[in-house]
Amino acid sequence: MATTTETDAMRRAIALSARALGATAPNPVVGAVILDASGAVAGEGWHRKAGGPHAEVHALRDAGERVRGGTALVTLEPCNHTGRTGPCAQALIEAGVARVVYAVADPSPTAAGGGATLRAAGIEVESGLLAAEAEAVNVAWLTSVRRGRPYVRWKYAATLDGRIAAADGTSRWISSAESRADVHRLRAEADAVVVGSGTLIADDPHLAVRGIDGVTQPLRVVVDTRARITAAAPVLDDAAPTLVAVGKDADTAHLPGVDVVRLPYAAPSARGGEATGAGEAASGLDIDALLAELYARGVRSVLLEGGPTLAGAFVAAGAVDTVVAYLAPALLGAGPNALADAGISTIAQALRLDVTDVDRVGPDLRVTAVPTAPQES
Repeated sequence: MATTTETDAMRRAIALSARALGATAPNPVVGAVILDASGAVAGEGWHRKAGGPHAEVHALRDAGERVRGGTALVTLEPCNHTGRTGPCAQALIEAGVARVVYAVADPSPTAAGGGATLRAAGIEVESGLLAAEAEAVNVAWLTSVRRGRPYVRWKYAATLDGRIAAADGTSRWISSAESRADVHRLRAEADAVVVGSGTLIADDPHLAVRGIDGVTQPLRVVVDTRARITAAAPVLDDAAPTLVAVGKDADTAHLPGVDVVRLPYAAPSARGGEATGAGEAASGLDIDALLAELYARGVRSVLLEGGPTLAGAFVAAGAVDTVVAYLAPALLGAGPNALADAGISTIAQALRLDVTDVDRVGPDLRVTAVPTAPQES
């Protein structure tokens, strides 16, 4: 049974793990704290980037000789395999710890089993301490392992009557400066930011993270079925990497040097109609194929910033894991809705959500919700 001191140390480890959100793909974010034999904090660390030392190694180095006979608190089960770094379970054994407490079991088939290895070496092991808190920070990576595709967070800004733009197509700015700054935080925590060609044409976004120091810029992804993007688009500058996803027969001769991937079209029943106004003309591509391509590139978390048609395609594909809505205290009465056709034709098919957080961001409300049942994808 974990002590109060161990619980406090695990909570610290969880906070440390969050420092690396958006910087470790395709690896998880992990934090670790070492208590010496008397229960005092001896060292701490977190996994800072893929290919670098894991959290346990940073914490062990920080603790030095004080680790012997002590306890390691880790947010994820210590890994049990050799990749670009050695197995953390073995590092803990060799360091001489007497006890290891981890929050969440590792679901990956290649790295799991660290707990068993530690027990076999005579180390006392406990799991599940603050599991829900640790899982919440690491939800993107855990979701990607369990579902074999990137975790998708759909973000949008709308008025209280659900409009994302006015009838004339204008949309700057529905949300407040505070909400827009918060979106940059979401971008910084993601491995990729995805928009469609409609958003590109209507808003000409840059999509790079601004206002946050030391950030790892996410991959900017433009879903552009017919390759309507121009070579002068701001999203193609060198501030961050960019991938343009196009249909298999799209003409891309005007995009020399641009990273382009050709994807299959969605089945007709999944494509929906062409969007108008600020919407997307992007739902013609197969969403599962897009996510598979991103996963193969090491992307484990996606921030979907597309308009209503692209969002509808993701919802129809069962590929939205979290919704973050910024609701501005304004009414428009006309204009495009936040979500277009998502393959839902009756109230019985509605995608029901569980609201997990409601907060004020400047004058706006930020509502976070997740599907009440796991999405098939």
